[in-house]
Amino acid sequence: MKKLKYLLCLGIIFSFGSCHSDDEAQKIIDQSIAAHGGELFQNANISFDFRDRHYEIFKSPDRFRYVRLFTDESGLVEDVLDNDGFERRINGEPVELTEKEVNAYSNSVNSVAYFAFLPYGLNDSAVIKNYVGETTMEGNGYHLIKVTFKPGGGGEDYEDEFLYWINKENSRMDYLAYSYHTDGGGLRFRKAINTHTVSGILLQDYDNYKPADETLPVESMEELFKSGDLELLSKILLENIEVELIP
Repeated sequence: MKKLKYLLCLGIIFSFGSCHSDDEAQKIIDQSIAAHGGELFQNANISFDFRDRHYEIFKSPDRFRYVRLFTDESGLVEDVLDNDGFERRINGEPVELTEKEVNAYSNSVNSVAYFAFLPYGLNDSAVIKNYVGETTMEGNGYHLIKVTFKPGGGGEDYEDEFLYWINKENSRMDYLAYSYHTDGGGLRFRKAINTHTVSGILLQDYDNYKPADETLPVESMEELFKSGDLELLSKILLENIEVELIP
């Protein structure tokens, strides 16, 4: 397996060249954010349903508020994550939580908001962007961008690594791959399958894949997808999307 990892990495190096940070990555990400709605994200309350839970998301350059609502055996659960921290209410009453519970619930809510809003958020101060090169996926040309995070501002998941495939024609983010370290860690690849444009904001649904070996480098995911060696794990579907633009 170590030899396989070496060959995969070597192939990436020959295909794309070594990663480098320059203005090209920033320019491509700026174009992609604009293609998905740009500054409209800063002035919008966006709500949707995802896996039997309702989400209300607001994120500006200096403020954010993520709300998750669902019903279980305890009643109506309302989770709120914002600049002040995390709070859970059940039937309108605050619930005392352990630090472990706060971290788990916060990470869960934040993860949904992060992925739903992509590529918006990739200009956060903790993000390090690298232009890898050009490639093709399913007959289309793409810019490949790698994203890592600064330890000081990247949260608990600053060691995670992301790859974004940005369409050269329309600047949309059609694919992404990432390695993560929470809950034992893993490796995922997502392909955009549906687009929802509401009030000028573009949100996407995805097919969500995983490899047989989740310890491989994130750079291996393109070749594994092209060779059909990824397992379709789930579908990421956003339903009942509404956008309220704030004057």
